[in-house]
Amino acid sequence: MSRGKQLLTVCVLFLVLTLSTACGGNSVAQAPRSLPSAQTQVGQSPYSQLERGTSATGANFGEWVVQKSRGMVKDAFVRDDNKLGVVIAPQVRPTEVRDLASSLVQGFRRNFPERDLKVLVYAPDKKLILTANYDDSANRIEYE
Repeated sequence: MSRGKQLLTVCVLFLVLTLSTACGGNSVAQAPRSLPSAQTQVGQSPYSQLERGTSATGANFGEWVVQKSRGMVKDAFVRDDNKLGVVIAPQVRPTEVRDLASSLVQGFRRNFPERDLKVLVYAPDKKLILTANYDDSANRIEYE
């Protein structure tokens, strides 16, 4: 039953990401190669939330992904309007990660069209577990 709910959630997320338009725009910031760290303030844990984006458009999309993921994505960030990084929740099964990445690529593509895109999926411990590279000219996703 739980497996069915998670599969349904992945499918719903896929539909939401592919059918909805969150935002569009440009940015000039450079994307980091590793997961950025959150700044610590007095009275806060060393890790609270990632900066959602290096542009307002990217930040809005990152926030939208977290809100629409139904708990599957705990944090998200957009860099250079062509790189989306997400931290998945512990309940996401390894067999669901590739489908989730594919759904995220589709939604990202609709909001940031006509460019190559990269979706970086991080485990709850912030280690990179999957990279999905979307080639716009070939309309194809390759996974690393």
